This record gives sequence, structure tokens and C-alpha cells, in this order.
Amino acid sequence: MTDTSPASFGYAATLAKLKHQVRAARFTAQRRVNTELIRLYWGIGSTILQRQGAEGWGSNVIGRFATDLRTEFPEMKGFSRSNLFYMRRVAAAWPEEEVVQQLVGQLPWGHITVLLDRLDDRELRDWYAGQALTYGWSRNVVEHHIRISAHTRLEAAPSNFADVLSAGESDLAQQITKDPYVLDFLALGGDAKERQLEQALVDRIIDTLRELGEGFAFVGRQVHFDVDGDDFYVDLLFFHVEQLRYVVIELKTGKFKPEYLGQLGFYDVEAEYLGQLGFYVALVDDKLRRAQHAETVGLLLVADKNDAVVRYSLGAHQTPIGVASYDLLPPAVQAALPSEADLAAALTSDVDPDSPVVGAH
Repeated sequence: MTDTSPASFGYAATLAKLKHQVRAARFTAQRRVNTELIRLYWGIGSTILQRQGAEGWGSNVIGRFATDLRTEFPEMKGFSRSNLFYMRRVAAAWPEEEVVQQLVGQLPWGHITVLLDRLDDRELRDWYAGQALTYGWSRNVVEHHIRISAHTRLEAAPSNFADVLSAGESDLAQQITKDPYVLDFLALGGDAKERQLEQALVDRIIDTLRELGEGFAFVGRQVHFDVDGDDFYVDLLFFHVEQLRYVVIELKTGKFKPEYLGQLGFYDVEAEYLGQLGFYVALVDDKLRRAQHAETVGLLLVADKNDAVVRYSLGAHQTPIGVASYDLLPPAVQAALPSEADLAAALTSDVDPDSPVVGAH
């Protein structure tokens, strides 16, 4: 039987406070341990770097140091030859002695080794270090964002948030969008159908959430709503746990068309605007949103778009909507592929019928 006396409520509140203090102290202790570890590693790397410069020692001395340090401190991990090379690289990349006061000095060691392996430019390393700290990126997430060149994709998706949301709300909503979204992890070609794309995003939901960004939680696919006997289905529904708002995502595999946003007030079971985004945003906002939630927003993902057309189209809508494109292949791979014009020219050019077919096996 649950004790509901006033004393029990006081105990529960006190216990909750004590738990918070323990968690806070544990987190602080972990941060201090990490800080001291980074300070130690930087110091070892700096010493090796200095002595190599002064004595002319080659790289073999690092292996010798690794062996001797492991012998002296067998209970400590991290003194492998490869890790000592990382220590030396850290000292060379961030020569300032107070490295722990910099952004990179607050990251776990594994994150730092990723920055060293993947990036040559210090400014970029510091940018990714700052993002990792701000958004709590794991090591794998850091690698993912470096691979897709997240630093070049700072543009938020075009939207009408500033026109239909309050100033503070519009800024927050804009922060959870970007343009484009890189969906290369789906391993789909450009001719994939919308349902295929939708299913692939759900099948790879962890990668999908990673690409959407921090704070997104998956609610469901083809989420059903009954509106006075008519059935409607939202493609993909997410909830942003930091901003406390639903995010409706619709997919279109073609180029953006103004009618994709729909026209509120005109809906018929067979109508062209049945599944369009504006209606679904209003529907989710009405049916699911609670008093403590921020306004629902919609995000339309299209294969291609004309930003000027998007802006004109968004101006006619009072529901908060953003429009972003998606890429199914990394930019470097896309750049290496022939354009439509190249393919058309190849198909229409004269070909020697006796010549071998290019790429035939």
C-alpha cells in the first residue's frame, strides 16, 4: 500500500533532491576525470614533441615510451603506441598549454581522435568540437557529420515560421531544420518511390533520427486520423523533446510544386489535396497537441526545389511549414556522376554497332 501522508510527500521530495545531487556530483566527477586525462595526454604528447625536436629522435622512440609506460603503470589503459602518437598529434594540433580550457579539451578522448583522423584544419576541428559539446554528439555522430560536411550545410530550410509564429518560437522552430538532408545511408537510387523512401527511413530509424538532428523522437509512420468518418494518414510523425512540439514530415520524390502545401478549407476524399502538408499540420495540432506543447510544424522533403517558388508558395499559408531537399548520394559521388544532359547526349550520339558496350561484363 502506498503511503500518501504529508510526511511521505516530504520524504519523496527530499529523495528526489538527493538523487539530483548525486547525479550532478557524478557528472562533475566524470568531467573532472576527463579533463585531467586530456591534460595528461596533452602533456605526454607535448613532452615527446619537444624532446624529438631537441634530440632528433625518430618515431621509434614512441614505441619504446609506450612499452616502458605500460610496464610502469600496468593498471592504466591508453599507453599503446598508437595512442601515444595521438597524444603527440594533439600537442601539435593544439600547442597551447591550457588545452583543457578550449572546446576540444572538454571532449572525450575518442572524439578528439576522430577530429584528428578526419580533419586537417584546426578551425574545422574546433567547429565540430563546439557542435559536439552543444548538442551532445556521440563519437559516431561526430563521424557522421564530418562525413556529410555538416559545416557546409548551415542553411536552415526555407520556411514561413517568421510570418506565422512568434519571434521566439520561429527562431526555435527554424533551428531544428536544415537544407539539404543527406539520406545516403538509405542506399536508394533517385528513382525510388515515396513509399519506398518512407519505409527505408523507418527501417533505418536510428540513422534517420541522427540526420534530422538532436532532440527528435519517432512517433509513427502512416499515423491514422479519423475526421468525421474520413481516414487520413500522416507519412511520418516526430516529436521534438527539447522544444516540445510535433513535427509532421511529408515526402515527395519529385521537384517541389506549390500544390504540395495544399489549400486549407478544401478537402474531399478523392481530392488532389488529400495528403498535403498544411492540412496534416493543422490536424496534428488540433488532435495531438497539448497545452504545454509548442505549435506543430511541418517539414516537406523534396528531391529538388526552386527556392524562389518555395518562398512565394509559403507566403500564402498560415500553418508553419518548412521545405527542404534531400540527397540520396553524397555530394562527391553526385559530382562524379554524368548529368542528364550528358546521358541524353550519349544516348542520341552515333555509336559504332561493332564496338564493345561500355561497362559490359
